Amino acid sequence: MSDDVVAARAVAEEKSAFSHPPVDPDTTAAYGDHPDQVIDFYAPREDAAPGDSAPLVVVLHGGAWRAPYDRLHITPFADYLARRGFAVANVEYRRGAEGVAGTGGSPVAGRWPDTFDDVAAALDALPALVAQALPQADARRTVLTGHSAGGHLALWAAARHVLPADAAWRTAGPALLRGVVALAPIADFAVAEKLDVCGGAAGQLLGGDELFAERQPYADPALLLPTGIATTLVQGRADLVVPQAVADAYADAAAKAGEVVGVTLLEDVGHFPLIDPAADACAVVAEEIAQLAW
Repeated sequence: MSDDVVAARAVAEEKSAFSHPPVDPDTTAAYGDHPDQVIDFYAPREDAAPGDSAPLVVVLHGGAWRAPYDRLHITPFADYLARRGFAVANVEYRRGAEGVAGTGGSPVAGRWPDTFDDVAAALDALPALVAQALPQADARRTVLTGHSAGGHLALWAAARHVLPADAAWRTAGPALLRGVVALAPIADFAVAEKLDVCGGAAGQLLGGDELFAERQPYADPALLLPTGIATTLVQGRADLVVPQAVADAYADAAAKAGEVVGVTLLEDVGHFPLIDPAADACAVVAEEIAQLAW
C-alpha cells in the first residue's frame, strides 16, 4: 500500500473518530480545586437486576498532553463502554499551559509536575468518588485504559509503586486494578523522542532537553517495570501518530524486566479507530477490557 493511501486513510480515520458529538456524563465530581480536576461518570446502560454490579473502566484521554485536547473528544468512547455494560470514569487533568508554544509553534505538551499530580490525585480520590457517583460500580474490578498520551498516563498510574523512592507520587503498593489496556500509548519516551512522536511531546512534557534525563525515571513507563499488573497494549500497525515501534519497545523492556505484556496488533488500523465507536477496532478494545474486568 502506497504512503499516499496510508496517509489518506489516516485522515479519514481521524475525521470519523472526531465526527461524533460529545456525550454528556450522568454526573461529574471534582477531585481538586482547578477546573480541570474533574471526573465524568457514566453509568452502565445495560439493564441489570437490582443489586448487580458492573466493572469500572477508568479512561484517560490523549491529545499529546496539550491544552486544546480535553476529555470531550473521548466521551463517545466512554459512552460506548457504558453501553457495553461498564461503569466508566472519564478523568480530566491539567495539560500544557494555554497560549504557550512548544516545538514547531504547536501548544506545549504537558505541565510538570501538574499533569502527574492530577492523575495521581484523581486515582487516589476515585474510590470515594465512585462510591457516591456510581454505586453500581464494582471498584474491585477496575481496569485502567487510556489512548495515546492517555495510554502513557494509564501505564504510569499503574506503576506508581515502582517509582523512585523520592517520587512524590509513589505508592506503598500496587494499585488495586484488574489490569491496564493501553491504546497506542506513548509508552517508551526514548523511542518516542527518536521518532519525534507528536512533535517531541514527551520531551516537552519533561521540560525539554536539559531536564529530560533527570525526569525520565519518574515519568517513562518503559523504565517503571515490572509492575506485576496485567497489561495489554492495543496498537494499529498502520498508526502514523504513535508508530508500532513505541509499543514494541515497551513490550521488549517489560520482557527484559521479567514481565509479559500482551500486545494486540490490528492490521490496517491507524491511531484513532481504537476510540471510534464506529470502527471495528473499538469493539476489539472493549473485548480486551472485558477479558480483564470479568
